[in-house]
Amino acid sequence: MPPVRLRQIAFITHDLEKERHKLTEVFSTEVIYADPAVAQWGLKNFLVSLGGDFLEVCAPVQPDTSVGRLLDKRGDGGYMIIMQTEDAAARRAFIETNGLAKVIHSHSSDDADCVQYHPKGIKGGIMPELDTQHPSPDHPSPLTTRLSHWHACGPSSRYAAYLPAMQLTSHLALSRLALRLAPGNADVVGAAAQWSELFGIARGDAAGELAFADGVKVEFLAGEEGKREGLEEVRVDVRGRDKLMEMLGRASRLGLCGDGWIRMVGVRWVFLLVGSDGKRSYL
Repeated sequence: MPPVRLRQIAFITHDLEKERHKLTEVFSTEVIYADPAVAQWGLKNFLVSLGGDFLEVCAPVQPDTSVGRLLDKRGDGGYMIIMQTEDAAARRAFIETNGLAKVIHSHSSDDADCVQYHPKGIKGGIMPELDTQHPSPDHPSPLTTRLSHWHACGPSSRYAAYLPAMQLTSHLALSRLALRLAPGNADVVGAAAQWSELFGIARGDAAGELAFADGVKVEFLAGEEGKREGLEEVRVDVRGRDKLMEMLGRASRLGLCGDGWIRMVGVRWVFLLVGSDGKRSYL
């Protein structure tokens, strides 16, 4: 199968400024972009980078938006998983020809093709988006280049403006996501198989696991009464013990620390120390 990279996670929140402060402070970074185009859905947003990965946070700024209704139902939390592949249009044709999912929004530009799919019927309680970032003379291999241009940060002419932020956080990378199934649904193997069939993602070694080409894993968790469906945990790799200790110190000063984890934008975050040998460990 063609490689698929997990490039971005989108979250929703009632309080955009509060979550902006948490994320930029904990990761010691800055907002790299606020997309004016999301105003068409009654939203404001911002993006920050973790090396070549991106976190987006959105909040409604007018009544009766789909994001606002979801916030009222579930509270702050994960909203979308945005993936990158070589040919999103070809994958869309496969999905629609086989009646596997419904496209709810798509757009194309000189930079990229972007396709969002309706989450109804797709296990995991989160909206999937599969995009293609087109190669260019300056970015000939955007799928496999760690710090490559990404269309969500604006046109390619902005790359020089946010490259320093990617370099500043290059010791960070998304490592693993945990998606909780709806209460009563324990079929984690079926959930992983569905995402694999839909989007061409490789299966992981463990049951109910997906393995993206960039090394990120997605784990599906059995649904449980009293636990909401959707994104439950994000794990982040951190290279350098000093970097990790500084991050935990900043999180502690903000009062965010739990028992080996912190909480931001409605989900649990776990930081793993990555050694020179590539092995991960908890402090």
